[in-house]
Amino acid sequence: MVAAAGFRLRVSVRPGTGFPPVGASAAARPPLLLCNGIGAPIEMWPPFRDPLGRPTIAFDAPGVGESSVPLIPPTMGGVARAVLAALDQLGVPTVDVLGVSWGGALAQELAHRGGDRVRRLVLCATMAGGAPIPGDPRVLAILVTPLRYWSPSYLDRVAPRLYGPDVAGDPEMMAHQRRARFTRAPSSRGYLWQMLALRRFASILWLHRLRQPTLVLNGESDPIVPVANGRILAARIPDARLEVVPGGHLFLLTHAEAMAARINEFLDAPEP
Repeated sequence: MVAAAGFRLRVSVRPGTGFPPVGASAAARPPLLLCNGIGAPIEMWPPFRDPLGRPTIAFDAPGVGESSVPLIPPTMGGVARAVLAALDQLGVPTVDVLGVSWGGALAQELAHRGGDRVRRLVLCATMAGGAPIPGDPRVLAILVTPLRYWSPSYLDRVAPRLYGPDVAGDPEMMAHQRRARFTRAPSSRGYLWQMLALRRFASILWLHRLRQPTLVLNGESDPIVPVANGRILAARIPDARLEVVPGGHLFLLTHAEAMAARINEFLDAPEP
């Protein structure tokens, strides 16, 4: 648990095989900071984190998992300040940042506020604040509540619509989803606070100022975040590339080995 900017955040650090320990040297390749989707705790990451093999830092966002629930809803900027303060506590001066869905919004905010502290950026299944292209309304209605984190039968019922056959048709992946979700389910207030954090998030106004090399990944069959959102991000961020990949909203987990290899390739490429 790390105290940062008025929050208490649960943080998990993995050194990575064959890499220097996190924080060992400012000159070493920085760790990858993982920003999760709405309501999702650290336990959601292992299927992707394991094949990735590099140093990573994951955390429960405020109101999620074992992190504290704020008394009032923070802004996305407030959450970003807390995460940067947590990195200070860990002695990590520089990171690469990967964000998924809600965590992709946070990743944009971190790149904006962190400046040179964020070396490279990976945006997965996410959209630009202030210019979203919404997905299927029936699917978005499911996301309004955290019920899929509380009820196994409800998760089983909505998973095919939300996540597609890659998740719903894979018993091992569904077992992982149940363990991760129901072991560290978000509170109703914490989930609502995460939704409200987006209320003033308008990254479309400043994405053109980001200078980090950026990889934008969108699932070709994502019903929550259509590919058009990735096109907007790639068009607005000066040094960004969009890649449309197989899978739905959880393609990082369902195609973990291929995605880990592609992201490692991007992060380890020579500096432009």
